[in-house]
Amino acid sequence: MSIVIYRKGQNLDRTITPGQHPDPWVNLLRGYITEAVQALTTGGLQVQRSWLDPEGPRDATIVLAGTKALVFDEVTGWRYGSFVSGQQGVRTTLSDIRYLGGGVLLDTRELTHKVVDGHSAPRQEYRSVLDLHDGLDEALQEVL
Repeated sequence: MSIVIYRKGQNLDRTITPGQHPDPWVNLLRGYITEAVQALTTGGLQVQRSWLDPEGPRDATIVLAGTKALVFDEVTGWRYGSFVSGQQGVRTTLSDIRYLGGGVLLDTRELTHKVVDGHSAPRQEYRSVLDLHDGLDEALQEVL
């Protein structure tokens, strides 16, 4: 496994953060994923691009320099692996997947540490896509 690390000032390139999604429910992820991109970049990881993906479950992808990527989904939280394929509107496929644990809305600074440290946790479902009133959407709105 190789991770590209660099130092590039504190200015985050807006082209690497996810654009607005046309579905407002999916777009609730945007603030949290933008915060994750910023934390990864501040932590020295080079982010190439990111996007919000389809629903059922809602998810998002952050592609790093090299061949690595992270995928967030509202059921299992974060996973990390080798980027195989994906784009906005199409599910991302990773190989050599490692789940990062820590719950659905892992603190984004902790996310960076887990990626850099090579952390791995068992796959866990923290919630269901049917859990519409469990506080996740409210927590995501606070990040906006």
